[in-house]
This record gives sequence, structure tokens and C-alpha cells, in this order.
Amino acid sequence: MLFQLYNRMLVRRPYATNAVTTAFLFGAGDVLAQKVGSSKDYDFSRTARAVIYGGVVFAPLGDQWYKFLARTVIGKTNVTQTAARVVVDQGVFAPFIGIPLYYSAMGLMEGRSVEDTQQKLSRNWWPTLVSNWSVWPIFQAVNFGFVPVAYRLMAVNVVSIGWNCFLSMKNAES
Repeated sequence: MLFQLYNRMLVRRPYATNAVTTAFLFGAGDVLAQKVGSSKDYDFSRTARAVIYGGVVFAPLGDQWYKFLARTVIGKTNVTQTAARVVVDQGVFAPFIGIPLYYSAMGLMEGRSVEDTQQKLSRNWWPTLVSNWSVWPIFQAVNFGFVPVAYRLMAVNVVSIGWNCFLSMKNAES
């Protein structure tokens, strides 16, 4: 029932559906991070930033990225095509788009200076990328190999609850 509703909304209003779904799940990741984190006080503005980033930045970018990969990264077999998409996703998107964009957007929304944001990105880029590579390549192989393009962002969003929890905790450091 819920999947049927989601599917209807995805067909009727794909951008809005992806934005709302992604915003909600990014927010859920931050709520989880704050609940398991060491801070006693709940920071609503932190969750709001996660929701805004998810819905306004990541949803349209992720949607277009997965469509781009489906159109441009073609292999002779499903296995080679899937492997090539994982390599491009993890070798281009994660290190040069996804991670820098996340820390830059968060720094901007937190009111940090450009210099502070650059320092935080420099400090966190490699540890975040290594953590990324421990989670996403295997999941993306399944996602690219078996999930229809229209549902790939949603599949990523479900796994992203845990990943967003990690990112939120990493961003909250220092």
C-alpha cells in the first residue's frame, strides 16, 4: 500500500516526491545521530540543515546523477556495466562532488567562514571517503545491478539513514 502510493507520487511528481523523501530521511539520519551522540541538548537547527540539504541539494543532484549514469555508463554485460557505474560513482561522485558538497553546504548553513569550511573539509575529506568506500561500493553494485533507475535514489536514501547519521556526527565534531 505505502509502496503503491510512493510509486504513484513518483510517477506524478518525481522531483517533489524525491525531495520530500530525501529530506525526511536525511532528517531521520540527523535525529538518530543526535540521539546516539554525546550531546544532551537536541539541536533542531542541525536537523533542519540536514532536511534542507537532503531535499534541496542532494535529492535533485542524486536523481540526475543516477539518470546520467544510466544513460552514459554502458557496458557489454550487466556485470561490466554495473562495475563501471560503481567505479564512476565512487571514483568521481563521492570524492569530488558528494563529500565536498556536503561539508561546503553544511558550513554555509552553519554560518562558517569559507576558510573554516575549507579547513573542516580538508580535515574530514579523507576519513569520510574511506568510510564511504566501506559502505557504498557494495550497496551501489546491488543498486545499479538490480534496482530500476527511478527507484535508485530511494534505495540510496534508505541506506543513507545510517550514512547520514555518520555524516552528521562527523560534521558536528569540533
